[in-house]
Amino acid sequence: MSTVFRLAGIIGTVLVLVIIGIIACTFGRKMGRGIVSELRHATAIVPPTSNGEVQLWEMDAPTMERFLKDMAKEKPVRFTAQQLCSFTANYSKVLGSGGFGIVYKGQFPNGVKIAVKVLNRNLHEKRAEEQFMAEVSTIGRTYHKNLVRLYGFSYDHLMSALVYEFMENGSLDKYLFSDDTQGIEWNKLPEVAIGTAKGIAYLHEECQQRIIHYDIKPGNVLLDVNFNPKVVDFGLAKLCNKDNTHDSSIGYKGTPGYSAPEFLLNNCPITHKCDVYSFGMLLFEIVGRRRNTRVGSADSLDWFPKHVWEEYEKGGLTTMTLSYGIEEKDRERAQRMAMVALWCVQDSPEARPPMSTVVKMLEGEGEIMPPPKPFRYLYSVGNSMLNPPTFTGNSSDNNEGTNSNWYKERTTTIMAKYEIQIASS
Repeated sequence: MSTVFRLAGIIGTVLVLVIIGIIACTFGRKMGRGIVSELRHATAIVPPTSNGEVQLWEMDAPTMERFLKDMAKEKPVRFTAQQLCSFTANYSKVLGSGGFGIVYKGQFPNGVKIAVKVLNRNLHEKRAEEQFMAEVSTIGRTYHKNLVRLYGFSYDHLMSALVYEFMENGSLDKYLFSDDTQGIEWNKLPEVAIGTAKGIAYLHEECQQRIIHYDIKPGNVLLDVNFNPKVVDFGLAKLCNKDNTHDSSIGYKGTPGYSAPEFLLNNCPITHKCDVYSFGMLLFEIVGRRRNTRVGSADSLDWFPKHVWEEYEKGGLTTMTLSYGIEEKDRERAQRMAMVALWCVQDSPEARPPMSTVVKMLEGEGEIMPPPKPFRYLYSVGNSMLNPPTFTGNSSDNNEGTNSNWYKERTTTIMAKYEIQIASS
C-alpha cells in the first residue's frame, strides 16, 4: 500500500513540474514577443510627414548603451547612413564646405553636439578614400585636449563621413583675418598658440607612432566655447615609425604659404619638422593678426615673416608690436612669439626646434637664443640651403639637437639661493 502512495506522489510531483514548465515557456514566449515588439518599435523608421520630409531613424536604448561604452573606450564608432541622417536632422544645417565635401551640424540623442564631415566622392574618389583612411587611422587612435575628437565614421558604397566633436567658435582664421570687432582679444592668442603647439607635440612625440599632420594652418585650428584650440583635419596625415629619419612619400603636401621649403626641392627628406615650419608660419599670423602675404597696389609683395626678421635684425620688435596695436602688457609675449616663429621657419629642418621645445619657449621657461637668418632658400634655391647649421650642443639620435640650441633655461630663485646650476649637455 505504501508503495502505491509513493508512486502516486512521484507521479504527482512530475505532473506539477510539467505544468509549471508549460506555464513558464508560454509566459516566456509572450514576454519575448513583447520585448521584440518594443525593440522593433524603438528602432522603427519614422513614417514620412505630410510635407514629404525624408524618414529619420531613431536610436534604440541597447544601441545607445553600446555607443556610450565605445565612446568611454575612446574608440571611433561606425555609424549607419540612417543614423547620420537622424543626427543631422536630414543634413539641415551646413557649417562649412570645400573641396573635401561639406560639414553639417548635428547632435547625438543624448544632446552632445557634433560636426559631420561628408567627403566628396564625385570627383577624385581615390583621393577622398585616402583622406578618409588617413583621418580614421590617425586621429582615430589619439586623444588629447588640443586635438579635435573623432567620435566615429560612416562608410558604404554611397558615402564616406566623419563624425567629430562640435567646436562652438569655429576656426581660428576668422578671428585673425576678419574685421569683426567682436572677435577674440589679443591676450587670448598666446594661449591659443601654446595649446596648438601642445597638440602638435603630442602627435610628434607622445603617440606610439609619430603622426605628421602636413597641413597646419589657421583654418585647421578650431576653437571651443572658451577659445581653447584644437587641431583638426587629418586628411593628409600619416603614421610614421619614430625610428625612421624621414617620410618616404613623394609629392607636394599641405597649403602653399605654410608648407616647408623641402617640399619644393628634389631629393630632400620630409620629416615631422615640416609641421614645425607650418606652425611657425601660423605663429607669424597670430602675432600680426593678419595674413602673412598681401599684395600691394603696385603689385608689391608685403610678406610679414620677412618684415618680422628685418625688425628683429635691427632690434625693432618692440616698435613693430606697437604698430600692430598690441598693448604694453602683451608686448613681451608678442616678441617671444615672433622669435619662436623665426626659429620654427629655419631653412634646415634640423635647425627647427621640436614641438615640445616650442611649447617651453612659448611658455617663457627660458631666454630664447638669437635665431639665424631664415628664408635663404628664397634667394638661392638648392639643397645646400637646407643643410643643417653647426650647433655647439650634441645632437640626439633623432637629430633633434639640444634645448640649449634654441633657449637658455632660467635659474630660479630657489636654485640661485642654494647655488644650483643647470647641468650643461
